[in-house]
Amino acid sequence: MNDVTKAIIDNIFEELFALQETIDGGAVNIPAKTAADKVEMLTIKECTEVIQGLSAHTVRQFVKQGKVKSVRTGEGRNGKILVNKADLIAYFNGKGV
Repeated sequence: MNDVTKAIIDNIFEELFALQETIDGGAVNIPAKTAADKVEMLTIKECTEVIQGLSAHTVRQFVKQGKVKSVRTGEGRNGKILVNKADLIAYFNGKGV
């Protein structure tokens, strides 16, 4: 199951619980999960899979230019660059950083 499908299913369950509370008049308060609660980081390769036609070189250039938020784990060749998925998608939707 991919992340988009999982997010849709989570939202459906949240709406169903809220609807049941309304119908039953129950006092159960289930906090809603928001997109801001979760941060998903992608490797360079995963970025190229999320945005079709995007090359690893281009992702590295975006990181270098500060166009997308990223975190560097480790040093040198063994270090990984992790890119914030929401920022990457926002950049391609024209919202930038």
